[in-house]
This record gives sequence, structure tokens and C-alpha cells, in this order.
Amino acid sequence: MKLKSILLSSALAAAVMLPGTVWAKSLTVAVQDNLTGLDPAVVNDTLSQTSLRLIYQGLFGFDKDMKLIPLLAESYEANENATEFTIKLRKGIKFHDGTDFNAAAAKFNIDRLANPDNKLSRRSLVSMVKEVQAVDDSTIKLTLKEPFGAMVASLAHPGAMMISPAALEKFGKDIDRNPVGTGPFTFKHWAADTLEVVKNDNYWKEGMPKVDGVTIRSVPESGARFAMLQTGEAQYIPTFPTELMKAVENNPNVQVEATPSIVETYVAMNNLKKPFDDLRVRQALNYAVDKDAFCKVVSNGYCSPADSIIPSALAFHVKAGDYTFNLDKAKELMKEAGLEAGFETEVWAASNTGSLRAAQFIQQQLAQINVKVNVVPLEAGVAAQKVWGVDKPEDATVQLYYGGWSASTGDADWGIRPLLYGQSFPPAMFNVAYYKNPKVDAAIEAGIATADPAKRAEAYAEVQKLAWQDAPWIFLGVGQNIAAKSKSLSGVYMLPDRGFLLEDAAFAE
Repeated sequence: MKLKSILLSSALAAAVMLPGTVWAKSLTVAVQDNLTGLDPAVVNDTLSQTSLRLIYQGLFGFDKDMKLIPLLAESYEANENATEFTIKLRKGIKFHDGTDFNAAAAKFNIDRLANPDNKLSRRSLVSMVKEVQAVDDSTIKLTLKEPFGAMVASLAHPGAMMISPAALEKFGKDIDRNPVGTGPFTFKHWAADTLEVVKNDNYWKEGMPKVDGVTIRSVPESGARFAMLQTGEAQYIPTFPTELMKAVENNPNVQVEATPSIVETYVAMNNLKKPFDDLRVRQALNYAVDKDAFCKVVSNGYCSPADSIIPSALAFHVKAGDYTFNLDKAKELMKEAGLEAGFETEVWAASNTGSLRAAQFIQQQLAQINVKVNVVPLEAGVAAQKVWGVDKPEDATVQLYYGGWSASTGDADWGIRPLLYGQSFPPAMFNVAYYKNPKVDAAIEAGIATADPAKRAEAYAEVQKLAWQDAPWIFLGVGQNIAAKSKSLSGVYMLPDRGFLLEDAAFAE
């Protein structure tokens, strides 16, 4: 089985050009959160991962429709039981520091990511790899510990992008501040709210990129991002605020687009802390939140209530159940748990307009069953430490955490295992609910141990059914992707996982 080479789509943009002058073209993208880091093997948020596509590339990737495509690889072959993968690499590609990209570099990267001693958050992408062999300068062979049908999709995840081995040797952990990849842009500067990259003049794709630089700017307030788009200070806004849809539609110089997503929003409950260690309480909170109202209030209708632990557009999704809004049921469960009088807690959320609106909605809903919720906004760096950087479950101070997740491999495994597997507690992965059910763990392990789609479907159906009943989260909704851009800009795309592609960006002359 082989993949043919296809050029990746992406995008970037330009400034105003006056007749007879040549101005440097650049694109500014306004986003709602700060980037959390620049090492793709460590960062866990979609924004940071997708921004790093400017600098880094993987062996495989995704096009604008999230279909698997080859990037630094040309093709691959797999044996029938999906335990051996032979990957042919492109020749003649160099990292930004002049280091050759070859089989030795690919092996170095996969070995680094797979090594548990390195404690890299994205290790699960390749944890099933037993051995990586450099067969020749342009061929590697992966031998797995057990069958894994989603291996190539895992290699397409941003967390498996290739870093210059020479840069890793030079900078070590400081690679997080000194990224060196093979991508269309080279690193210039990163501050708390700004990432700047410049055109890679030696990029391996002929005629690309079409702009001289890209700036990713963090602007948490929705109105401020919109103002930047209206004035031309920014030319692209992914995850455009839904409450401004009518306003943007009246601007003739701006184009807006809504597309389906595979992003599910939820409130994780720390299952190891009282009262969230009580199933009745977790289910009560689910019944107490009106999911239809959530979609209307928080997403202005650009949303559908969640019906499983993964979104419907993701492979192997099944409808797992229904927590229809029912205050009487919620109050009954709270009474059974001895908490009829309620309790006080806090919900952590990113400090942007959309996340805080969602957290405040949860606050209002739970007040109906005497649960007093204090909303605590977290900056990206604080969240990385307090939510994802805790070494021991008993040290975690999180009670409720509002967030969203998408499977950036397009496969159910990556939508489930990092979040709900018993071995995925931070900092290993992202099970911030600290949820563990041996039956769920066994079904997850069955799903990754086979390449048979029917067996995988059976395993993931069991996971969804059991985890839905256990209610480790308050299940909320699956939103649409909304993006707005200057009409003069083309070649920019939002992916279903809420990432974006900028490599093909261009401005009309």
C-alpha cells in the first residue's frame, strides 16, 4: 500500500503594495490564546501545534480536508498485520541549519520521541514502536511491538514533526526556544503573545512560500481581533468569535466561512477529588447543564450537543447516550449523594472571551442545583504548569477544567487514549479528569492492538459506552469552525481539528 506525493496546502499573506514599489509581503494571524511552547513533542494545544507547521514538518501530514498526505516521506508500505512499516523518504531536503534530512535524522527523531526517559508529552504517538532501522539513506523501517493500524496517521500528527538532530544536540531542552525544522519558514522571534517567522529561501517546494513572513499574534479579546481584521492589521482570524458573525458579514472586504469540526468541548471533573469521585455527582452535573442552551448561548447556534465522548465526524464514533437537561433528575442524584444543599468549587478556563463565556454559562447552570462555581481564568503558561505539568495525581489542584479536544490524527485512538486512559494522567498525557476504569483501559488497549477495522470499531464502541456512563466530564458540544479573512488573501485553511494551514497563503496583486 503506497501513497503518492501530494503538495501540502497552506497559506500566508501580504501588505499593501503601491505602484512602482516592492514591499515585503507578510501575513498577520490573530488568535485567541498564547502559544505554550515551540517543541512539537511537548506542546499539547492545537494552536501551538498548528502554528509550528510554519517551521516544522512530519513524514506525513494532512491536507485542508484532513486527508493523509506524504510530506517528508514519499510513500510507505505496511505488512498485512500492521507490525512493520517501511517508509521511503524524500531526498535532497535540508533543515534550516543546513543539516541533511535523511533516514538517520528520521530515526533520531522517532527514537527521541519514543524514549520514556525523555518524558515527552507526545510519546504515545510512537510508544508502540519497538525498533527504528535506517535501511539506507532514504529508507526507514519501523517494527512495532504489536499491530497498530493507525501508525501512519500517528506520524502525521504535529507532535511527530521532524527537528534538526544537530539543533537538538546543541540546544537540548532549549529547543523549545530555538526551533529548527524543514518547513516553509524559519524562526525569528517568540514572546509571550507573538511568534514571528520569515521565509525559508531554501524551501524544498519550488515557488513556495509566496510571502516573506508570518506573525501569529495572541489577542484574547474577541472584539479586538475583529477590529484588527477590519483595519487590515490582521488578515486572518481562525476560530472567529460567533457572536460577531452578523457584523463581519456586513464588511465587503472580509470573507467568513463555517465548516464542520471534530472538536468536542467539555468540563473535566477531577475524579480523584471529592465530591467528583462520586458517580452520582458527576451525572447530576451533566443533567444540570442544558446542552442545547450551551450551543445557543456560547456558540450562537454554531454547535451540536455532544452525544458521545468523541465527535460524530471522527472515525468509530457511536452515539453513547443522552444527558438531556433534567433538573429534577440532577437534584435527585445530588440528594442521593448527600449534597442536596450543594457545594462550592471552581472552574479553570483559558483567559479568552469564548472560554470565559462558556465557564460563566456553566456557573449559571450549576447554580440551579446549589453548586457555587467560581470562574478562574488561566493564562496559557499558567495552564501548562497547573493543568498539564503536575507530576503526581495527588498534587493536582484542578477541580473543574473547561476545554476542548480534537483528534489531530483523525483517528478515534487519539481522541480517546490521551484523555481517558488510566495511564494518561499528566504529565504523561492529558487525562486531567484523572479518570481510570479498568474495563475502559482494556477496551482502549484492544483498539490499538489490531489493524482490523471491525475489531477496532467494537473496542471503541465499548469505550464510548462505558466512559459516557461514568461521566468523567460534563459533556457539552461539538462546534463548527468559523474563520474570517481579508478577501485579498487566499490559500489559508482551517482544519477540522481547529488547526490551520498557512503554507499556500498569497495576496491578490
